[in-house]
Amino acid sequence: MPKPLQRESDSSIDSSPPSSGLDRRLSAKHRLIRSALFAETFAQHKRWVGRYMVLWRRSGEGASLRLGVITSKKISLRANQRNRARRRLREAYRNLRPYFTGDFDVLLIGRRSILEADWKDILREMIQLARHAGLLTGENLKKAETEHGIG
Repeated sequence: MPKPLQRESDSSIDSSPPSSGLDRRLSAKHRLIRSALFAETFAQHKRWVGRYMVLWRRSGEGASLRLGVITSKKISLRANQRNRARRRLREAYRNLRPYFTGDFDVLLIGRRSILEADWKDILREMIQLARHAGLLTGENLKKAETEHGIG
């Protein structure tokens, strides 16, 4: 029987560190939250557009592969759908962040098509955009594609 405020399915969630030793957590220090940093990211005009997302790269003081996520009402008027898009973007970034290199922050803007996209397609596109943005080197690209079954 679960404890109060605990889901029955919580026991199936493995919160132990991954066997590969890569840190995949996305804590508060790994997120962009100040609006001034978002504005600075847009002012640098470094963006790469994909079918499911737009990746913006920020360089500058304090940049350390932090993540910012934006989903507007263009995705859906329903908040639960926008939240789902944000969760998908954060999870894809969380899985690929250990392979990224450089002193950059990343801002992801979801597009409407992310709601119906296959998970592997989202990962594949994020890898492609990160490679174009200079976040992913050749060796790390191979590791990421191998581990996630893409390629």
